[in-house]
Amino acid sequence: MAIELFKGIRPLTRASALRDALAGVTLASMNIPQLLGYARIAGMPAVTGLYTGFLPMIAFAIFGASRHLVVAADSATATIFSSRVASLAAPSSPEYVALAGIVALLTALLLLIARVFRLGFLADFLSRTVLTGFLAGVGVQVGVAMMGDMLGLTYDSSRTTEQILQLVRQWHDVHWPTPGLSALVVAAILIFRRYAPRVPVPLVAVVAGIVASAAANFAGHGIAVIGPVQGGLPRLHLPRVSWPQMLDMLQVAASCFAIIVAQSAATSRAFAGRYGESVDDDANLLGLAAANAAAAMSGAFVVNGSLTQTAMADQAGARSQFAQLVFALVVLVVLLFLSHWLQYLPRCILAAIVFTIAFGLIHVPALRDIRAESPGEFSLALVTAAAVVVIGVENGILLAIALSLLRHVRHSYLPHTMMLVPNTSGRWLPVPAQAGLETAPGLIVYRFGADLFYANEHRFNDEVRLLIEHAPAPVRWFVVDAGAITDIDYSAGRSVCALCSDLARQDIGIVFARVSRYLRSDMDRHGITLAIGPEHVFETLHEALAVVHPDIGVGAEA
Repeated sequence: MAIELFKGIRPLTRASALRDALAGVTLASMNIPQLLGYARIAGMPAVTGLYTGFLPMIAFAIFGASRHLVVAADSATATIFSSRVASLAAPSSPEYVALAGIVALLTALLLLIARVFRLGFLADFLSRTVLTGFLAGVGVQVGVAMMGDMLGLTYDSSRTTEQILQLVRQWHDVHWPTPGLSALVVAAILIFRRYAPRVPVPLVAVVAGIVASAAANFAGHGIAVIGPVQGGLPRLHLPRVSWPQMLDMLQVAASCFAIIVAQSAATSRAFAGRYGESVDDDANLLGLAAANAAAAMSGAFVVNGSLTQTAMADQAGARSQFAQLVFALVVLVVLLFLSHWLQYLPRCILAAIVFTIAFGLIHVPALRDIRAESPGEFSLALVTAAAVVVIGVENGILLAIALSLLRHVRHSYLPHTMMLVPNTSGRWLPVPAQAGLETAPGLIVYRFGADLFYANEHRFNDEVRLLIEHAPAPVRWFVVDAGAITDIDYSAGRSVCALCSDLARQDIGIVFARVSRYLRSDMDRHGITLAIGPEHVFETLHEALAVVHPDIGVGAEA
């Protein structure tokens, strides 16, 4: 297993290093307070949120491949493990921290196993349509979540639908200076993004917010702030728990593993697609394993490829993992020297910054293009977005993958079928298969548009029989254009053999054309070649037609 280090950074020029360094500082200014919020969601000490942005981020930059993926604390995995661990230990207690660490370590082990067995292909089941819907759903979910802090309100639920209802019920409790400050930040970001995109408005907003809050005592005037944050470097150690506790945490780690694989792949592919870059999902699995191992050893909790933070990095101008290394360096400086000042940061400023990021995740032009080109896939994108909003990121992305697979199976179950028929000038052209048509008197050339397997074998057999039964003239030859068939399973093989034997009894010859070596192997193994005769299997359609219809010189569009 060859390991290529720093793949998400190389190549790096002086200009790109300066660009990514500025992006890393800007990202840190926006994201450090958010890491503290994720620690609160996870039930962990606040400083452990900063820990997830230090060694885990460095580990992924070294071993991962994605140039864009930001790997740190994430709300989805934080919610998953905290809901289980909280039933076993008091939040933020030493036992709780140890259990959280062992979940991260077990998750790292599962990710490493996935890398060894090259399971990165699982991400191939995420279509571009699903990714677009997934991003839109996360944008809505995060936007609603941020509106609580932007309005000075609190939620007691992590479900988006419940949060919307709570916003409506608490509307009369809005602390108006808080939304006023939020609106000012949002307006400044959007205006400068349009007319002066290089100005780091989020960084200015964070610094100005901290200074103003400390000077004017925002907390004393009802504007919520982050609060005290412990400083200092993490102490490296392995979490200590009993074997029964470790086995109990294995199920939690498996849930985190599934979400990390799906969400990280979705995020890395979405942003790689924006810049025409390739994706190495297996290398990313190794990077994620290393990041979670670093989290476990530094007293932190499970880390994930965060969609929101990756979008933040992208909008800040980051184009490689060098920005994440600078981010980690800023976190180190904060841990050593500046953690005291974070307590003054107004929550509404942080929420306003994240809200603008969430708004940008809803890519309306892409949704419009999908709707114009493929209404069915547009529906899939909307269902994906709705699933993320209603049942959460973790369940939404898994449902989206399932729907994508079902849609693919449906295409294989009901494939397009064609047949050659003569036009007004006598030239053979492909048209949708329809009873009552024929290619020539006594001849039907038929194309089945998918592999033959147990679910569609009856459709193949029934349509063949229907075309023969309703042909204008008695059929002497039935040619199967097998150009789209690459595989025949056992069930379909038995069914096709029965069909061939039945047609032979009716004195109808069946011919297979455009047979690849792989299909020929299946036909030989299942006895189809023997049933129709080896002389009736051809590599090209013209060879087959030259045998069954010698006057093909009429001109077939084949």
